[in-house]
Amino acid sequence: MGKGELDPAMGCFRRLLGVGFGRRHSRTQSLSRTPPMSDHSTVASSLTTLEKNEQAPPYYATHACTFCGRNRSSSEDTLPIQSKRQRVTVPPYSTRASSVNAENFHDFLGQDILKTIEARIDSLSPELRELSLDIWEHPEVAYEERHAHDVLTKFMSSQGFTVTPHYLGLETAWKAIYSRGGKNGRVIGINSEMDALPGIGHACGHNLIAVSGVAVAVALKAAMETHDISGTIILLGTPAEEHGGGKIKLLERGAYKEMNYRYVRSHPSPGPANTALVAPWLALQPLEVEFFGHGAHAAYSPWEAQNALDAAFLAYSNVSVLRQQLKPTYRVHGIVSGKDWEPNIIPDYAKMRWIIRAPTWAELEGLRARITNCFEAAALATSCKCKIILGDGYYDVRENDVLGEEFCKFIEEQFGMNADSSSQTIPASTDFGNVTYALPCITPTYNIPTKPNGSNHTPQFAESAKDPAAHKVAMTASKGLAATALRVLQDEEFYQRVVKSFEGERA
Repeated sequence: MGKGELDPAMGCFRRLLGVGFGRRHSRTQSLSRTPPMSDHSTVASSLTTLEKNEQAPPYYATHACTFCGRNRSSSEDTLPIQSKRQRVTVPPYSTRASSVNAENFHDFLGQDILKTIEARIDSLSPELRELSLDIWEHPEVAYEERHAHDVLTKFMSSQGFTVTPHYLGLETAWKAIYSRGGKNGRVIGINSEMDALPGIGHACGHNLIAVSGVAVAVALKAAMETHDISGTIILLGTPAEEHGGGKIKLLERGAYKEMNYRYVRSHPSPGPANTALVAPWLALQPLEVEFFGHGAHAAYSPWEAQNALDAAFLAYSNVSVLRQQLKPTYRVHGIVSGKDWEPNIIPDYAKMRWIIRAPTWAELEGLRARITNCFEAAALATSCKCKIILGDGYYDVRENDVLGEEFCKFIEEQFGMNADSSSQTIPASTDFGNVTYALPCITPTYNIPTKPNGSNHTPQFAESAKDPAAHKVAMTASKGLAATALRVLQDEEFYQRVVKSFEGERA
């Protein structure tokens, strides 16, 4: 990671609760979709002053800058938070372009094409299982996924893909591409993640996400070759999902511009067996807070000090008190650390790392202002100074209705899974959310067998992620993603519905 970048172990899953299913394939929740004005900024604060970065939104976010119908870089950004919230327009899900096509996959794609997809994934499954275990046994954290990078690029080369290692200046990012029929076909984007968590390895199952992306890409290639289908497949190996925002950096560098209208991935989770879900995810903001005081002998002259550790503890207490007034859908969690601390020396420095989450970025911006007030109040009370650094903001995940509903429909009909395209937000976050603001995407979760109290980001889930049963479910989800993506390549009417849904949401 670059100098000065945050390294919060924020992860995509803090805790994935059991998600109840409502009416199948329905979305009724009202949401606001306003992206941040910048992905990251450094904010130096002395007591109560927090200066805002006026940098314009990245290119992929401008389309959704809908505060009062104006661009977020305007003077409206100087309005108080409460005033801003009063003027946000919240479009209901019910107004979005979405419908379920009664025609099933068998009718359109044909059993021969579906059999090709399933047969290719089934034949490749033993190799993918070994690849998954290899990645699992070599856990690597953000931007250090060198082993995973090497084994995945080698495997994709062996499958006839043109591979670009160290893609766009990121050492552990990579790209694999296959094209058939020239430039006439559409472009399908697929994702493989690789990073692990510090200390507990692949406790979010990214070894499964890595090989699921490979399975989708190779199955699509087989179907295109066997049935003479034009199009392009781009599989991106994306580093640093757990922290560091690898997809955000790739997005800023133009990695997704070729994928003119679709991008897919899947994610393992705990929950009822034989179940998959396509639903929104929480927006996320990491913060780093530093308190600067003055040290002194804790017994001889404590009155000479400004206690930075007191400031940190008071900030923690402020946030804890604030939680009573926060919505149940909000999440705020943090840790405190220091350097050269001794019990007989009043600390002159303390550091905190926080993560803030909310269902939408618009809500998160309001919540963030309240949380930073907690930090500044603590500095004021202890006569310390504080510095607040904002890390890469992870946008809320905006699932494409048409893609999500078709995926659920297929795995229900073909494999008998319980699948739902829901408006109930998953209490987790991912840098994939930023990509969903740029092009139509889906990132369904699928449940794998887990132990009690063994949800994502636990040692128990790491063990579950290498279980043969988990691999089997990942391959089933991969078949669903491959079939859905193939329909985008072949079905003009379906493709136009995907585009209409996406354009309707961002309007």
